Amino acid sequence: MQQFKVDGDLCASDKTRAAVECATCALTFWSRREEMLMEMTGEERIAVRRNAVWQCLNDPEILKQCIPGCQSLEMKSPTELAAVVKVKIGPVSATFIGNVTLSNLSPPDSYTISGEGKGGIAGFAKGSADVTLDEENDETVLRYGVKAEVGGKIAQLGSRLIDSAARKLAQQFFANFNLAVSGEAEAAS
Repeated sequence: MQQFKVDGDLCASDKTRAAVECATCALTFWSRREEMLMEMTGEERIAVRRNAVWQCLNDPEILKQCIPGCQSLEMKSPTELAAVVKVKIGPVSATFIGNVTLSNLSPPDSYTISGEGKGGIAGFAKGSADVTLDEENDETVLRYGVKAEVGGKIAQLGSRLIDSAARKLAQQFFANFNLAVSGEAEAAS
């Protein structure tokens, strides 16, 4: 009987070696499949001056109203927030508990917002967005570039469903944000 070493373990035969290699290959495939990376860019025109948009981007109460499914958003420090967000993507519904960090602050021009949340058995989400504000006449152009990673059951839903849901949530956030910022500006005048 031949013996082979696979990753330091002795295997009794070719069949065992083949089974170990096959199992390793399957585990590698499924572990890669359960994480998905995505990128998204976009811009939103907001009929309010840049300083007002900047203030709203840093106001936890306004952000809580705008983030779809946001149950709580609390300021822990000027650059850290704690969040609880409930989302449904296809058949998977989850409540994500996480932290958000603001960095690369350049008021009122830009910042990076990064976050990570865990949704129990549904999986995890983490990512960052570079946000810039450019003033054009009496309006602000908000541009963003997002890099995100999801894992667990949510990632198993497939890239089309995840991308579609992410774009829908982003559109919903910016529609809500635009209304909230415009309302804040009207209330201030």
